[in-house]
Amino acid sequence: DSCIDLLRCAFRRTIHSASYRDLLGIGSSTTFLQPTMQAQRLTQTTSRSGRVQPFLRISRISLGRPSRPITMRASVSYELDPDNASILVCGGGGVALHVTRKLKDMGSWVWMMQRTDVRKEEIEKMMAFVPKGDALNKDDVQRVFDGIEEVDAVVCTLGGTVADPRVDSEGNINVIDAAIKKGVKKFILVTSVGCGDSKDAPGERVYNILKPVLVEKDKAEEHLKAAGAAGKIVYVIVRPGGLVSEPATGNAIVTEDNTVSGMIHREDVAALVVKALFSKKADNKVLTAIDPTKVPGPERKAFQL
Repeated sequence: DSCIDLLRCAFRRTIHSASYRDLLGIGSSTTFLQPTMQAQRLTQTTSRSGRVQPFLRISRISLGRPSRPITMRASVSYELDPDNASILVCGGGGVALHVTRKLKDMGSWVWMMQRTDVRKEEIEKMMAFVPKGDALNKDDVQRVFDGIEEVDAVVCTLGGTVADPRVDSEGNINVIDAAIKKGVKKFILVTSVGCGDSKDAPGERVYNILKPVLVEKDKAEEHLKAAGAAGKIVYVIVRPGGLVSEPATGNAIVTEDNTVSGMIHREDVAALVVKALFSKKADNKVLTAIDPTKVPGPERKAFQL
């Protein structure tokens, strides 16, 4: 079974390298590339990283890309190519699923850590990998990172409940620490309005209801900011307002205004997160995500990603 899994993994990675969007029927019964298409993809991929190789035959499959020098760390200048980046997404669903889908559409290599198999089939249909791990278990998290040759960036949207908010601090911190150990270039942490210096933004009543969760998210934010200040990793913290699951409006913005709060659609949050991931302007910033059309009061200044 392990050999079959290895070949299946190699097949998926190689099909992806051939730009699955150019292929027909990839979600069902895609077969090997025809020789003429092989030659075309070979020409198109010669300028890209060694990670991406055209699928010629099994004996020539490369299961991994060349490793970066171990001296490469987040404090060094970095480049993230959305069409050739390895990204780990940590989150159960909602925003995390939308992020995974958008990254795959851009051509990224995506792994989505899941505690259960509930969403495995849905995620695999996006041609993303689904390592299993519980963020509250350090060994699980480390195993997920160890199972990926290189991780360029992490997007973490983990969140618990008012009754059990441990993952908001412990889970996020476990992922942050493993990312630093791995030498990850950039870390996007999605928390919430009401964290840190935005405590007053949602109003006293809402804050008190969500306080158990927000206090734990604060701990994760501070842990990540301290790592960033020490030059261990580049980070972005995105604090969305109240989340709703309707289709994206396309009106959402991020702002450095920590006094604003309001509703925002999960898919819009995901779009902003992906933009922040590939924007150096967002590096080491704490940004609030809102839909200004749903926020009363004066117009808020958008942060240009």
